[in-house]
Amino acid sequence: MERKAKTTFFCLNCGYQSPKWLGRCPACGEWNRFVEEEVASASPGRNLKFHGTPVPITSIPAEERERWATGMGELDRILGGGLVPGSAILVGGDPGIGKSTLLLQLFRHLAKAGKKVLYVSGEESAKQIKLRGERIGALMENLYILVEIALDAIMEKIEETRPEAVAIDSIQTVYSPLLTSAPGSVGQIRESAEQLILLAKKRGIPLFLVGHVTKDGAIAGPKVLEHMVDTVLYFEGEGGQAFRLIRSIKNRFGPANEIGVFEMKTTGLEEVGNPSAYFLAERPEKAAGSVVASSMEGTRPILIEIQSLVIPASGFGIPRRTVIGVDPNRVSLLIAILDKICGYRLGGHDIFVNVAGGVKVSEPAVDLGICASLMSSFLDRPVAPDTVVFGEVGLAGEIRGSLSWEVRLKEAARLGFRRCIMPAGAGSRKTNPPVGNFTSIRIRSLKELPQYLF
Repeated sequence: MERKAKTTFFCLNCGYQSPKWLGRCPACGEWNRFVEEEVASASPGRNLKFHGTPVPITSIPAEERERWATGMGELDRILGGGLVPGSAILVGGDPGIGKSTLLLQLFRHLAKAGKKVLYVSGEESAKQIKLRGERIGALMENLYILVEIALDAIMEKIEETRPEAVAIDSIQTVYSPLLTSAPGSVGQIRESAEQLILLAKKRGIPLFLVGHVTKDGAIAGPKVLEHMVDTVLYFEGEGGQAFRLIRSIKNRFGPANEIGVFEMKTTGLEEVGNPSAYFLAERPEKAAGSVVASSMEGTRPILIEIQSLVIPASGFGIPRRTVIGVDPNRVSLLIAILDKICGYRLGGHDIFVNVAGGVKVSEPAVDLGICASLMSSFLDRPVAPDTVVFGEVGLAGEIRGSLSWEVRLKEAARLGFRRCIMPAGAGSRKTNPPVGNFTSIRIRSLKELPQYLF
């Protein structure tokens, strides 16, 4: 009698396992996310051992200079200074946004530096990859292409070829014969990623895994996949826009939440060395509701334009609130503070807030910029074009301090701004002496903002 395969239920969101179906996941709290899949049985062919021995930490040969330069300054910044041998990097993003192009460009630089690299594709033919390679100039002898989706075959070719870096495009197409479920299922993604990451760690080679995203924008597959890798890079922006933002959601070898800015051209992704100037290039002159705010993305200060439109309600009941680029709940909170502290009756107005360029900002220091933009549009008074603002706004209207204010001021001065409205901080003077043509104005309450803003 044939033995029935053992199955279990997996949460699609976090990878939690349960012997029976559950409506709500006890680990992450999501509803209706459990699917039944076969469990990989123990097999003599599965070698999941490092065969290591305990050694003193002082005798481990690991230095920062062992990082590899990728040939792309923005990518080096995101990775924390370069590519670490043996690291596993997950690259996610919407379809057509540039994931495959980025990896092919990266492998072009590594191959040009004399390193043998292997690009494994389960979605495109070798001819399609070569056509893209011709367009971005990636025809190198050290760049090997493999079209395969069987996990055992991929690992066999890696052992034969002995590359110094490997890319899997994408992990959702790879399947293991140990499981009968289809490629892209929770069990297949977990098994394939586990085997590939283990091989990369043993050989000391960087491994890049391309991941699809769901309709909600999250990387498809179990959340545990993000915990298994060392670095998670995520593309932000829309496919129809010229620029691409790559953000490090997680990084074991450098600062997280670092971003790199690229521009998509016919020859591939081109680095944008000065993202602040890029985002402010089309800023309108003397327009009410337009304010420049300073935001820290990782270790980099970036100046962004916040736009607001405040108009009387159209008379169809509840006033509209449309927010793009910042947290809508945060904007609602700031509207209530402006109503209570400053007396601006915004409750009966339609309000639209947008961060120009499609950037998504979550730092609390942009609160003051949002308030300044709402004030400017509500009063129909343009803000001085040489002014930049930043600071967190509390519920009592107080302006709280923000980190890295010195770096923000230097970036603003470098781009030609002459005034900065910022938190006062403890023991500091309201107005600092100007440095060259630059002056910082420090305020403690939101009530003080209008007298310095216009």
